[in-house]
Amino acid sequence: MAKLYFRFGAMNSGKSTSMLQAAYNYEERGQHVLLTKPVIDTKGDRDIVSRLGVRRPVDFLLEPDADVWQEFGIHRDRVLQELGGPTACLLVDEAQFLRESQVDDLLRIAILQDVPVIAYGIRTDFQTVAFPGSRRLLEIAHSLEEMKTICRCGRKAVFNARQVGERFIFAGDQVAIDGADVTYMSLCGACYLAESGGALSSGRPVEAAPAAFGYAAGPDADFA
Repeated sequence: MAKLYFRFGAMNSGKSTSMLQAAYNYEERGQHVLLTKPVIDTKGDRDIVSRLGVRRPVDFLLEPDADVWQEFGIHRDRVLQELGGPTACLLVDEAQFLRESQVDDLLRIAILQDVPVIAYGIRTDFQTVAFPGSRRLLEIAHSLEEMKTICRCGRKAVFNARQVGERFIFAGDQVAIDGADVTYMSLCGACYLAESGGALSSGRPVEAAPAAFGYAAGPDADFA
């Protein structure tokens, strides 16, 4: 039985790069893969775009109301007809934007069609709230793998802070694709709380004052 894998990390943790590398690894061995992402991710249009500059078009886009099981079946059959072999893996970028029922379809594809599914995405939004797709993946994926990146202070980054210009903001719509007007910075917990005034989830206060947040000097165990 194949498995559903969820590889998650903060922004700039190399998720798209890892996905493109996984596709290359399969194809280098003569196997066929399918790449997809939600249409809501407008960055790169139909392409998976790595911050290293590597890009590749997806095989199909997923609309918000798409039946993932059906869409995969259509493109799996196309691969078999055009390339003469089965689909060895389904790779999904920006999986946090999927609906919960679409994530359930990913699990069904892995178990019932015996095709490994590797989903990549971020766990929480700029207010530290889990995206619906990510929450469901954390609940049902066979394997969870955290991809690490570094905060501006050198610690492990775990949160995604939204910026408009040079200003951090902590209120607004959950989805705003990074671009000219909106950007994101990956921060550790201490730096996030310092910027938010000690608040989590759009103004919900924590007990300690912001000045109380911080880490003792020393190496970060996650990067030891």
